Amino acid sequence: MSHVLELLFHDFTGTVRDVFMALLPIVCIFLVLQITGLHVKKRTFKKIMTGFVITFVGLTLFMQGVHIAFVPVGEHFGNVIGGLAYNWILIPIGFVIGFLVAFAEPAVHVMIKQVEDISSGTIKSKVMLIAISLGVAFAVAVAMARLLFGIPLLAILLPGYIIVFVLSRFVSPIFIAMAFDNGGVATGPMCSTFILSMSMAVAGALGGNPLVDGLGTVSLIALAPIITTMLLSFLYKRKNARGKEKALDTKVQSV
Repeated sequence: MSHVLELLFHDFTGTVRDVFMALLPIVCIFLVLQITGLHVKKRTFKKIMTGFVITFVGLTLFMQGVHIAFVPVGEHFGNVIGGLAYNWILIPIGFVIGFLVAFAEPAVHVMIKQVEDISSGTIKSKVMLIAISLGVAFAVAVAMARLLFGIPLLAILLPGYIIVFVLSRFVSPIFIAMAFDNGGVATGPMCSTFILSMSMAVAGALGGNPLVDGLGTVSLIALAPIITTMLLSFLYKRKNARGKEKALDTKVQSV
């Protein structure tokens, strides 16, 4: 029992310290603004401070779980699969893992909820979640293919961002803003821990340099959701065009 507790709470004080230092500037800024200009009501102030406490506890437990579970499992998984004779299976497995990790990413769920609220339900959170998850899935699959075939990182990133800039010429500003935010939230703690540690382990198992070949996966994960979100905007544009056409037909028939 003591061994299990020692494993679960290994370097727990360090995790507490890191989370505290990460949240401290945000809390201090809020308190300064509260004193100088915000002046939120007492009840609202208590809710916000309670939220900070809950966030602190939740992040501490989550990051501790990352250190004792996600990173070691990712490393072990990458070493085992990367060492197989049929290591091509990394590509489909990477696709599935990328989809599931993005689907469970807390930051992604916060983002899609805000999008649905701000758009008054026009942009459904479930649709946005699938778009982001597919983007991350393709990114991880491409990252695994890059490790297997030794593809340079710039050979993927450069054409990818050229596609982004070309698509931005035809996408509405709201989807451009959402696309780049989606790219940011997709690289949350789930992706940056499990997938990154897995990629570095795969690079080592394949005989490459984990620091040179393994790193760069997060940049691909940040890119892919931008493209899938922009492509999603074309579906919404087509849907709106069909709605207007249907409304026009109804109006003509009534005349």
